Amino acid sequence: MTPLERLRAICTGLPEVTEKLSHGEPTWFVRKTFVMFADHHHDDRLAFWCAAPPGVQEELVATDPSRFFRPPYVGVRGWLGVYLDVPDVDWTEIEEIVTDAYRQVAPKRLATRLDGPA
Repeated sequence: MTPLERLRAICTGLPEVTEKLSHGEPTWFVRKTFVMFADHHHDDRLAFWCAAPPGVQEELVATDPSRFFRPPYVGVRGWLGVYLDVPDVDWTEIEEIVTDAYRQVAPKRLATRLDGPA
């Protein structure tokens, strides 16, 4: 699978997610945008941008700037950029990051569905 196909599978595996093109790139929504594929800024990098819990962007960018970055436009709101063109992408970590992004944006009734039956 390509990085886009893997990212798509993770995003669309979450409750009530839809995909649309936004700014020419695949973007995933749960009422609002929570993940945007990023292959259009002519910087020769493949990545995605996503909503992130408070403080996560700063922590991850400081810890590993070769894998994480502050994306343009939405970085000021705490969104996280994640490179997908690095060696040995950790897809388990990507799934956790995407799930956290979903939880940031999804209505509470949908986010609680990730926790399984009560």
